[in-house]
Amino acid sequence: MGVRYNKITGKHQREIVLLKSFPCRYGKCSFCNYIEDNSTDEKEIDSVNLEVLKEITGEFGVLEVINSGSVFELTPNTMAEIKKIVKEKNIKILYFEIYYGYIKRLEEIRKYFDGIEIRFRMGMETFDDDFRINVYNKNFHTDENILNLLGKELYSVCLLVCTKGQTKEMIDKDIESGLKYFKNITINIFIDNGTKVKRDNELVKWFVKKYSHLMEDDRVELLIDNKDLGVFEQ
Repeated sequence: MGVRYNKITGKHQREIVLLKSFPCRYGKCSFCNYIEDNSTDEKEIDSVNLEVLKEITGEFGVLEVINSGSVFELTPNTMAEIKKIVKEKNIKILYFEIYYGYIKRLEEIRKYFDGIEIRFRMGMETFDDDFRINVYNKNFHTDENILNLLGKELYSVCLLVCTKGQTKEMIDKDIESGLKYFKNITINIFIDNGTKVKRDNELVKWFVKKYSHLMEDDRVELLIDNKDLGVFEQ
């Protein structure tokens, strides 16, 4: 059993919950073993989530909800409970994850949580279309117009670094693009997880040496280990 609730007390203080959801609408990313947490049993999903949501205190006024997919795959009961808790606990900022295919539907969530600042995160993984599509199997293209749109609609993107086949130049460019277009970026150093994507330990050594100063940068959340957020399903 993993951990589904945690408090982040360093920079970007917030409470974070890992909720169960219906299967990720996309569900084909080659690096993801996360979707094993999905379920099609609505009762089971809600019974897990309603327990987890009881832990929220509201002490930072900020809550991040993650699930193995997008906010749109959470159940109606779970969404209603989040809404109730956000009101009760006086939460002002709410983070959700979305998949690129939902980019035109974000207003639905903003309306549902009227009066709350909603910050959407999305897995970009890399700005290199070819690598994202052919290695990570995450099938969308970007160009300047799309990136400008995403920069308006999203608060942050996640980047996946130090995988086999990546180069130092790609990683440099990803970080530069992330900071150019978005208010905030999360950088995940890949950890082998039984999928066909593999970690490149030489790149990790280089990355940590070159970029560990980003730990101090307010616009960056750097996850050396993907369990750094303190929530995970084993």
